[in-house]
Amino acid sequence: MAADGWTPTLEDIEASRNALQGEGHGGHLAAKALKALGVTHVFTLSGGHIFPFLDGCHQEGIRLVDVRHEANGVFGAEGWARITRTVGVAAVTAGPGVTNVISPLAQAAANRAPVVVLGGRAPAFRWGQGSLQEMDHVPFVDPVAPARTVTDTTQIATELISTILDAVTAPRGPRFLDFPLDVVFNQAPFAWDEPLGAEQPSVDTGAIERITALIANAERPMFIAGSNVFMDRAEEELRRFIEAAEIPVFANGQGRGCVRADHRLAFSRARSRALKEADLVMVAGTPLDFRLGFGQGLNNLIHLDSHPDLIAQHVDLAASVGAPLDRALSALADAVDRPADTKAWVETLSETEEQKRAAAQVELTSDANPIHPMRIYGDLVPLLDRDAIVIGDGGDFVSYAGREVPSYEPGCWLDPGPFGCLGVGPGYAMAARLAHPDRQVVLLYGDGAIGFAGTELESMVRHNLPVVCVIGNNGIWGLEKHPMRGLYGYDVAADLRPGIRYDQMMESFGGRGELVTEPGEITPALKRAFDSGEPTVVNILTDPEIAYPRSSNLA
Repeated sequence: MAADGWTPTLEDIEASRNALQGEGHGGHLAAKALKALGVTHVFTLSGGHIFPFLDGCHQEGIRLVDVRHEANGVFGAEGWARITRTVGVAAVTAGPGVTNVISPLAQAAANRAPVVVLGGRAPAFRWGQGSLQEMDHVPFVDPVAPARTVTDTTQIATELISTILDAVTAPRGPRFLDFPLDVVFNQAPFAWDEPLGAEQPSVDTGAIERITALIANAERPMFIAGSNVFMDRAEEELRRFIEAAEIPVFANGQGRGCVRADHRLAFSRARSRALKEADLVMVAGTPLDFRLGFGQGLNNLIHLDSHPDLIAQHVDLAASVGAPLDRALSALADAVDRPADTKAWVETLSETEEQKRAAAQVELTSDANPIHPMRIYGDLVPLLDRDAIVIGDGGDFVSYAGREVPSYEPGCWLDPGPFGCLGVGPGYAMAARLAHPDRQVVLLYGDGAIGFAGTELESMVRHNLPVVCVIGNNGIWGLEKHPMRGLYGYDVAADLRPGIRYDQMMESFGGRGELVTEPGEITPALKRAFDSGEPTVVNILTDPEIAYPRSSNLA
């Protein structure tokens, strides 16, 4: 599906039928089905079991984005899904190709990302005789992503279209299909059974009335917008609602940018105070997990999300709505008769915001050497366009970014989310650059995270995808080293080799690399990276003694 976020209707799919007539092998039929759904890119790593898919995509003009490890192909598909709000598709070979993508599928499940993985499979006619990479994938994939085997060439298009429509329908999430080798090599006419459109849950008008009554009586309300606000294309409805109700809004995950960071009701640094003092807390599009203290101790807690299955069951709620958030927020905006009297509350949060912003300036402008990681963001943020896409792949270094990098438009922030897979960065960044070739794409890397998928820097170069990769290189696993010291008084298994030349690794792949060891070198190096139009690593050596001031608990 195209980067503008277009999702085809059943009528669109039917209109594609006549244009895609003809016979072909199973892989070609699958590619025709993808084309009918507007799919333009498939992430992959070549393997004999999926040759027919690759041939079909090539014949139908679908771009193949090949990577160095299957996991990164699925991370790329997830990034595409989350950036474009459409399906992300990956194709992987049988056996180890499938086992390699379990973590990315789990990550997509945790992020409710509509990803569909097409897997190769040993031929059905020799099943049980020991063919190369013979393995029944479905039993171990299904607990992570609903999975099934397609056994009839004539049903490939029907199975694929229905699976993709299911994946993109709330509560959304990854799906897996595998195809025996003989099934995808066999010939059949292109045809499909008419897919059934999933019925969307309706907005509970009674719940809307209860929520508006709670808003009318609140003096210190707050709203937290999570990723599903973006995925439900509800950013305009969110803005309309908070302005009608005069409710301060904070962002979580891809909720960032759904209300621009410089909007008068948008806040970030005052979140802790707001959660403690709010007399009404509305959370939309994100689970009540460890990032929000599991929702415990919050006053008049309201949970809204895309589907009833996503509404929290582990905490008492004052009200809830499980329905598409564009509809729910539109109904709330329409139902608000008059704004709450929140002027004093907004002023209080604004004062806290400004105080914390001022306090951060010391670190953002620090000339300390070794370099304080906050100094990197002090230099980076002024160079970012308002529509720059920023991707986080790391621990402490990325946590600073979550605090210091503002988002002014929807879809400008990606991080691993609550499942916390490291190594997502290259896949996400390649997807972002492919979807938005005219925008800045910045990958913020911890030096631990780059070890998971650093060879994909070569994929960036090979596909000519200019991404600026900024590495906070402190030579440790910071997210583990400092907490372990605090818990036990010492740390183990938390050190890396200091000063590794990741910039030279990028140069060896044919990209640009720069090493930065002095604070005054940061801005010039970043400017050169943005101006170069090439995939670039800016490798910045930072102080390993600096620990991020973390407040949330894992469990």
